[in-house]
Amino acid sequence: MKQNESSVTSLVSAFARAYHSQYDTPKIFDDFLAKDLISHEEYSGIRTNMIQGISFFNQEIGQRFQDQPDEILKWINQVQLSPTPLARAAFCEDVIRNEVTLGVKQFMILGAGLDTFCFRHPEFENRLEIFEIDHPATQEFKKRRLAEKHFQIPRNLHFVPMDFTKRFSIQSLIDAGFDPNQKTFCSLLGVSYYLTKEEISSLFHDLFAKLPSGSSIVFDYPDENLFDEKGKSNRVKNMIKMASVGGETMKSCFSYEEIENVLEKAGLLIYEHVSPRAINERFFSNRSDYLTAFETIHYIHAVKK
Repeated sequence: MKQNESSVTSLVSAFARAYHSQYDTPKIFDDFLAKDLISHEEYSGIRTNMIQGISFFNQEIGQRFQDQPDEILKWINQVQLSPTPLARAAFCEDVIRNEVTLGVKQFMILGAGLDTFCFRHPEFENRLEIFEIDHPATQEFKKRRLAEKHFQIPRNLHFVPMDFTKRFSIQSLIDAGFDPNQKTFCSLLGVSYYLTKEEISSLFHDLFAKLPSGSSIVFDYPDENLFDEKGKSNRVKNMIKMASVGGETMKSCFSYEEIENVLEKAGLLIYEHVSPRAINERFFSNRSDYLTAFETIHYIHAVKK
């Protein structure tokens, strides 16, 4: 993304979550507040651009549903836009609920975008300090949108601007009230794609250098087939092209051994690894619509030794 511009992919991801919450059944992940963080103009613009751009995604679908724009939008959202944002969020929130039960009192959301966790879970207000860390431009966009939509900021939500292409700063978090001596749960969703391998390795190292044993992270990552796999209806290739057009070029992918090595160097062990096949079985089974797990995306829950 460009230096002073908010993330386009964070807006499209919010659109995908909003669409799913409004129209899809059964729900994989119900972000019922996502629609409130997208303006009517933004929602309408994304909807129109997607429908008009169906030939980019699939000409056959465009021809089959040429007089049914809502069916075109459903196909694009369920095949292309929403599978990964929905399933990775569902996986992450399964883990965070368990972590809170086990006593975690701090949640660090790296690359928060238009995340709505703290607003959907007011029951955690006195149990969990939440730190949203994101690119300054994207975070300022979100803060303005929250104000425009009259969201009341909970006392346990803290905003920390940070550019992940530079060195991670624990001091910025401490200044915002973070306690580095407390066991912490972190999420890094939809971010690893856009960093180089060196930047990702540095981020994990710097992030966990000061955190105590038992702290952990959930993240998604593309495997070594990212730039070769076409995927269902060419959607993997389309994902890469869309990100590039939006100014957010995908830069890295990992074999399991490579990501395991990166985590090992940061003092982390893989507690759970969820492959594309396992993601499909866990979150997309027994559906009658187009939703299926992306072919090259994996999830990991890793814990500091």
